Amino acid sequence: MKVTAINTSPRTNWNTAILVKEAAKGAEEAGAEVAYFDLYQLEKFTGCVSCFGCKLAPGEGKCILRDGLAPVLQAIRESDAVILGTPNYLGQPSAGFRALYERLVFQNITYEKERRHYYEAKTPALFIMTSNCPEEGYMEGSLYAAMLESYKGGLEGSIGPTKVLISGNTLQVSDYSRFHWTMFDPVEKQKRRETVFPEEMKKAFELGEGLIRK
Repeated sequence: MKVTAINTSPRTNWNTAILVKEAAKGAEEAGAEVAYFDLYQLEKFTGCVSCFGCKLAPGEGKCILRDGLAPVLQAIRESDAVILGTPNYLGQPSAGFRALYERLVFQNITYEKERRHYYEAKTPALFIMTSNCPEEGYMEGSLYAAMLESYKGGLEGSIGPTKVLISGNTLQVSDYSRFHWTMFDPVEKQKRRETVFPEEMKKAFELGEGLIRK
């Protein structure tokens, strides 16, 4: 089985990337072949450019733009499962995630009354979001919960059934003494990193494994 794992954070070895890699490791240990992408390390790419090439034969249902995202979209199409991770930036996923999301979702929309999508989304997915906001900020009824539900719905319509993992109150930097950030308790942040984050890594591993061992 093939799994595509995508880190859409500009940081290649911090919270989001670590959890995506753990989920990918779980899928690998379950027997999957994993293609891993750091989105911000790819060649230049953009969001949807509204060319409507994905609505015309022979490219119906496929984004025809050839840039850094083209191999990622191709890998997703060929995958048996997908892992996507993003940080929460100003209440939304990263700009890189948004670009991928636009291209991924729009290519499958038909604008036809007879059918809504060019293909039925059945590939299981894991959506990981890391955030400086504590998990309580994502409780049902909150703005963050509504935001997550919206993106989850888009992924389910374009990839398939999607599970969500939230990691909140994350350690933003390794050395808080460099900054005058009086809102945070560096000791508490570090303690959480050492006690709670490993459990979230374990959960990511299990969820990645579960994508294969269904």
